[in-house]
Amino acid sequence: MVKNPRKRQKTGKIQHKPVPLGADLPNDASKDDEEKRLENLLFGVPYAPDKAGKEIVVVSDEEAEDGQHEVGREFENLLDSDLFFVDDNAELSALSQAPQDHVQSDAEDDEELMIPEVPESDEDEEISIIRQGIPQQPKKNKAPAWIDTDDVNVQVSLASNNRLRKLRDAPSDDTVGGREYERRLRRQFESINPTPDWASIARKKSERAKRRRSSASESESVEDVVPELLASTAGILGTTLSRPILPSTLSIERLRDANQAAPADGEIKTVAFHPSPHIPVLLTASADRRLRLFHIDGLTNPHAQTLHVPSLPITDAVFHPSGTSILMTGPRPFYYTYDLQSGASHRSPRGLWGTTFSSGRGDQGASMEISSFNPTGEILAVAGRRGQVHLVDWRSGAAQVVGELKANANVKSLWWSKAGAGELLGLTEDSQVYVWNIGQRKCVKRWQDEGGFGSRLFGGDGQGKYLTVGSNTGLVNVYNAESTIDLEGGKPKTLKTIGNLTTSISTLRFNHDSQLLAIASNDKKDQMRMVHCPSLTAFGNWPTSSTPLGHVTSVDFSRESKYLAIGNTRGRVLLYQLRHFSQQ
Repeated sequence: MVKNPRKRQKTGKIQHKPVPLGADLPNDASKDDEEKRLENLLFGVPYAPDKAGKEIVVVSDEEAEDGQHEVGREFENLLDSDLFFVDDNAELSALSQAPQDHVQSDAEDDEELMIPEVPESDEDEEISIIRQGIPQQPKKNKAPAWIDTDDVNVQVSLASNNRLRKLRDAPSDDTVGGREYERRLRRQFESINPTPDWASIARKKSERAKRRRSSASESESVEDVVPELLASTAGILGTTLSRPILPSTLSIERLRDANQAAPADGEIKTVAFHPSPHIPVLLTASADRRLRLFHIDGLTNPHAQTLHVPSLPITDAVFHPSGTSILMTGPRPFYYTYDLQSGASHRSPRGLWGTTFSSGRGDQGASMEISSFNPTGEILAVAGRRGQVHLVDWRSGAAQVVGELKANANVKSLWWSKAGAGELLGLTEDSQVYVWNIGQRKCVKRWQDEGGFGSRLFGGDGQGKYLTVGSNTGLVNVYNAESTIDLEGGKPKTLKTIGNLTTSISTLRFNHDSQLLAIASNDKKDQMRMVHCPSLTAFGNWPTSSTPLGHVTSVDFSRESKYLAIGNTRGRVLLYQLRHFSQQ
């Protein structure tokens, strides 16, 4: 049987009238004026604000009849507690909402997006009117992040619960409201756990600071500052006095290695912290002819930059006292400088030293490893051959030799005195110490190191208190810095000879307040000691036999002695935190 063919339905093209995007969306009564205004801006839907907050709903007769049959059924499955709620912000929103009785154009709608701010005085009045039945909390520095409005309706019985009877003010107290219950709980907690001293001091300081800012007269501000200044041990310029360290125990903690983000491929030649306490930057120079900078935060110590100098085996690198540049020297008759601000590196000009430096590898003078800046950074002293010391002017930017000093033997170490008028001291290979007056360009004093044999290097502290001389035998002589440059006195006497090490001393480093002295030797493994300078005794609790020091090549303290960096021959820079200084 042949099926009846299905009739084809004629379809014609329906002409759609272009309408704006979103115009066919129903005008939902739940949309507020702000949402409708955004639809008008984005989709071009005509927007008409509600008049005085009223809504007009148009329905057909059939929909009205269906609605009458379903009245009373839509809420039959709801709980009684879900049928009603109290909106405390209804009156506030009604007061702050202004009627809109006219339709605005698109341009006017754009201007409507800028809602004028309500003055604080008006808002405070409205809130006080609405919440006048709620007990007001005492004024605090910080407003609560959230307040539960249902606490007003809570009623708690204090007499029926044995654990709550202690909250009663009188035996007759029984039922209290939610706010009063919270206040009594807070009072009970503060009576058991009083406010700690550090919190009370911090609150008093903040209150005094607020009073100083709000006071209009200068006399009132002075009255607040003077008691605070007299009650503190801090200096007027903001510098705090360092607390003395006990000679028995050194509080120290190991952190992640300083160069873990970019380890070196060879021996660490030198480590140095930036001279500014506000710039936590550590410099490391290694045998792979690379200089690396690290940002020391005690956690990750991120790597900041690497500088490769193929033509110079870097054996010494120091920050300029101003902290703006880095000087790199090695076993070559030239040096490199790196500007931290511009990122440019410069080599020393040719012919700077004349004939006092030789380019031959076997000549002792073909090296700039022994050099030192004066405290102001204006002069660089460089030890040459045959006991000559060159003074390089660093102020002009272009290095120029402005003077020369002479010793009877090769100079092994240089140090600028901070106790006198800025004299330059030089230690020669025959254990003689020369004291030069830079202004007169001559030696004003010379004395022999006690022991008289094998003196290798020397150095002093930043306070001008001590001068230490290390020898090849591991002995360290400690002198009074003022006695070493006293022209009227004779040979200075040692305060003490430290004999904790038995191999040649390679590192001597004081911390910023001259309480700690680090001595180390790279000839033997784990040869390092920390010395308590006021008593001139070594700490017994650190380092221990399990401390992974290795062959120590360089040591440096941070500007405020918060960190201690130790470089070794394995290419690692160990980082330690001195808790005594980090807690100040």
